[in-house]
Amino acid sequence: MESRVYLDHAATTPLDGRVRDALVSHLGEPRANPSSLHGLGTAAREVVEEAREAVARLTGASPREILFTGGGTESDALAVLGLARAAVAADPARRHLVVSAVEHSAVRKAAEHLESTGYRVTWLGVDGHGLVDPRELSQALRPETALAAVMWANNEVGTVQPVEELARVCREQEVPFHCDAVQAVGHLPVDVTEVPVSTLAFTGHKFYGPSGVGALYVRDGVELAPVSFGGGQERGLRSGTEDVAGIAALGAAARLAAGEREEWARRERELRDRLVRGATAIPGVELNGHPAERLPNNAHLAVEGVEAESLVLFCDASGYAIGKGSACASAGEPAGGEHKASPVLAAMGQDERRAFSAVRVTVGKDNTPEEIDGFLEAFSGAVAQLRELSPLYAGRG
Repeated sequence: MESRVYLDHAATTPLDGRVRDALVSHLGEPRANPSSLHGLGTAAREVVEEAREAVARLTGASPREILFTGGGTESDALAVLGLARAAVAADPARRHLVVSAVEHSAVRKAAEHLESTGYRVTWLGVDGHGLVDPRELSQALRPETALAAVMWANNEVGTVQPVEELARVCREQEVPFHCDAVQAVGHLPVDVTEVPVSTLAFTGHKFYGPSGVGALYVRDGVELAPVSFGGGQERGLRSGTEDVAGIAALGAAARLAAGEREEWARRERELRDRLVRGATAIPGVELNGHPAERLPNNAHLAVEGVEAESLVLFCDASGYAIGKGSACASAGEPAGGEHKASPVLAAMGQDERRAFSAVRVTVGKDNTPEEIDGFLEAFSGAVAQLRELSPLYAGRG
């Protein structure tokens, strides 16, 4: 295959070579169950606990507050369902949730599931940049609220929420606060000693670690009900034999991020700003999301007169991999199925035409300025060609 430039890091990041080495080395070791009492089992348990310490350090947590999961979606589901069920077990009247309208589908669908079983959900609106107002969160909370959920940074438009203020609002009203930090960890400073979240979800493949392995932070004293049952691993909250090699690789990724995140973010921000300047110099191309309070690697662009899917394919043919909206939101859509506008862009007040014109370009630590310049040339050409083909845009200046 021809050399391609990867600009879809919000969907998944490449596996860092140092993390790959950790994964392969543990795959090559004698395999043992960490719950076994023999020496090989004890060695496997030590690998898991060393990784737990590394993941905890990355987020300011204590190791006992970290649970390993199968990824960000599972972490979100365990937090939302577990907090809600624990609240009802303590007080049957606590069947109210407050959830932002721009959550990832992992949180949104978990809340919708609870809504279908008798919970009431207040969907918290956002402004045109995708920001939640802490005053509106405060007004939405009730004595019967089981939990509130607002993500740290949006997976589509890149807007970073005022998480510390939102979490403090919930703490003052004694409401558990869940935060999806899947896009934030490894790219932004995330410290649970400073931000009083109750639970926090993240996953390895968003910061150069393995797919299929994630973590959930559960603050000491927070009650969480299990949503699956089995052998009682991970404090009984996530039963199932641990993926020792995957967890070891997640620990390696956490150690890298702890030491190198600031440099990664600096490079990402420079490349993102270069990309945004070049793209928005094209007439009819605008940046979605907050102009300043955003992820360092995210450029979410509305391209007037162009359908996003066609633009993604044109760029791909030129050797540049970019995303259409949220990769997770579009995954699994049947061929020929109904296409729906992004609920994130709809919540931000954008109409369907603009929503269907949006592409997401997300840079990574190993991209170069030359790659960004090459992409901008290909992007500009693709936009011009597609506009010429558009019956609604052809001939316009």
